[in-house]
Amino acid sequence: MPETLTVPPARPVAPAVVAPPSLQAVALTKEYGSVRAIENLNFTVARGEIVGFLGPNGAGKSTTMRIFSGLLAATSGRAYVAGIPVAKSPDEAKRRLGYMPEHNPLPDDMRVSEYLDLRARLKEVPRKKVKSRVEEVLEMCGLQHKTRRKLIGTLSKGYRQRVGIADAILAEPEVILMDEPTIGLDPHQILSIRRLIDSLRGRLTVLISSHILPEIEMCCDRVMIINQGRLVAVGTSASLRRELLTRSEWRVRLKGDVAAFEKLLPEVHAGLRLAACSAADGDGFVDIRLEGPANEPGLGESLLAVVTQRGSWRVREIAFVEPGLEQIFLAATKQGEDTLAPFARIRK
Repeated sequence: MPETLTVPPARPVAPAVVAPPSLQAVALTKEYGSVRAIENLNFTVARGEIVGFLGPNGAGKSTTMRIFSGLLAATSGRAYVAGIPVAKSPDEAKRRLGYMPEHNPLPDDMRVSEYLDLRARLKEVPRKKVKSRVEEVLEMCGLQHKTRRKLIGTLSKGYRQRVGIADAILAEPEVILMDEPTIGLDPHQILSIRRLIDSLRGRLTVLISSHILPEIEMCCDRVMIINQGRLVAVGTSASLRRELLTRSEWRVRLKGDVAAFEKLLPEVHAGLRLAACSAADGDGFVDIRLEGPANEPGLGESLLAVVTQRGSWRVREIAFVEPGLEQIFLAATKQGEDTLAPFARIRK
């Protein structure tokens, strides 16, 4: 008699555990009397992201960060840090977060290493790990060697910012909030802070508040733009360019009849026009700025083909001018002002 094979029942597969976002705002609103500093903010920041939080002065950036840090209570809505509601469990939320305020209240009469040792103990870093952790952040933030023994009051603004960042990352939190970390710094100091922030990529979640647009574009994965207390744009620089910018810009450097060149532009595209033209240089070349429709693939190739085939111009350059974050910012904030009803503004 043939054997009967018994197939064991399949074991149930446990559902995958999805980690909550590092930061989440749900209908977050803060009012001061009749004035709304922020209104109905909804966003998430994923683990390991570096996100820029942009807006003009008074837009509500610092108010939002203070709510997440537990220093300020929201009027309505909810703020979560690593899935923990800040309003209900502020102490637990603070353990997951490091905060560097715009005006960092550092003690001038303490040495750098002494201050970080004290802060590590206050942040509940295990006693056996305090020394090694302080040494680690001193090295990460470029504060080792002679700087570690200096009084904080004798440090330059750039090094004080480094101390603030070292303090924020001491307890190895999941999330770091940095409010205007490069304000008031010279270009060399800004570069060093940017490199420091970039070194945190993938290891920590970082939300950087700033109105210095080039810095945000260089070090952030994604940007959120706030205006008059409301989010008006969220996305990568590339996606926001496609979404918000309706015109493109081209730079042409050539020698020859500019009027004839301008007449040929409709053959390339009906929306292409000459926006500006410089005086000729010593070699007879002029710099021309063209404006045309955005998101038109092949426009540059068509322009080059027409110029080389239809005239006797000498061409040194035809280049697409990549719009920077400044143009995106202006387009987003103007869009916000056009669509939002005016309301009173306060300083952040």
